[in-house]
Amino acid sequence: MSAIAAPKLMTTEQLLALPDKDTERWLIYGQLREKPMTKRNRWHSRVLIRLGFFLELWLEKQPEPRGSILGGEVGCRLRRDPDVTVGVDLVYVGPELAAQEPDNTRLIEGVPILAVEILSPNDTTDEIDEKIEVYLATGVALVWIVNPRSRTVTVYRQGAEPELFNATHTLTAEPHLPGFSVPVAHIFTK
Repeated sequence: MSAIAAPKLMTTEQLLALPDKDTERWLIYGQLREKPMTKRNRWHSRVLIRLGFFLELWLEKQPEPRGSILGGEVGCRLRRDPDVTVGVDLVYVGPELAAQEPDNTRLIEGVPILAVEILSPNDTTDEIDEKIEVYLATGVALVWIVNPRSRTVTVYRQGAEPELFNATHTLTAEPHLPGFSVPVAHIFTK
């Protein structure tokens, strides 16, 4: 009887060495995930800018040292051995993690406090569910899934049921982003 070999796990360094060929890639516990690069639409881009703007306004009001708001498929290595390395639409990293990152790094080496995924037409439920599960399992405190089509934000927190915010609600992020508050309708303004 022959034994089935365990799949060979990939490292982040191997992932980064792959040729860039309009392919979206991430590592989930060392296993490569690939799909054709998402073609962003104007609504995705607009929501990214709007939400980043509101987060940046909040950040500017925080006492020093501040963390950092980063957007546009931010590379984050959430875990090592086996590696979990993902691209996130928008993140907030706390002051400690932001201070550790030299200016020439390609990746955030650690877990952000907030990870935001803005849904695109070709995202699948399985992909998004896996990302939510991985983010929470690796220690991300808040995960926001933003749906431009339905104009909603679903908030996931460790050990809590998801919360759905629509255009009639105000999105808050206590205690992780103290004082952050924005009417959901403002995120989706054209």
